[in-house]
Amino acid sequence: MTLTEPGVEVTMPCEDWYRACTESATLAETAAALTLRRAGAPAAAVLDITLTNDTEQRDLNRTWRGKDASTNVLAFPAVDKAEPLPPGAPLLLGDVVLAFETVRREANEQGKSLADHLRHLVVHGTLHLLGYDHLDRRGAERMEAAEIAILAELGMPNPYADTI
Repeated sequence: MTLTEPGVEVTMPCEDWYRACTESATLAETAAALTLRRAGAPAAAVLDITLTNDTEQRDLNRTWRGKDASTNVLAFPAVDKAEPLPPGAPLLLGDVVLAFETVRREANEQGKSLADHLRHLVVHGTLHLLGYDHLDRRGAERMEAAEIAILAELGMPNPYADTI
């Protein structure tokens, strides 16, 4: 079977996401799929989004990044994109993981809806898996421009309007 467009799988081990925003899985899937298309991901690209809680996120952050704290979003690449794929094989991009309590708190602090902050962080994490970063000014500008354009297509305002 050959994929004709990128695939997104959403898992939600934290039910608080659903209780706070019943469409959270659909919003995450839509934001990731649009990001994959707009950023030029190959049709065979596949990624997983996990909507979890701060406890799990803290464990992941400590195990894989050596930081003993939760964070809003983590992106874990699955493969070396430089390695050739067998014909017809999917490109497993990796995982984007969001922590409910941190994302909800940030949304409240920033005066945003949980749904909008969720979509922004999914776009952000997906772009990381596609090679975008914000380690220097040029990379940050490129990544923010991509985020702004994709979020506008989702009907969302510029999340950086107050910080630029």
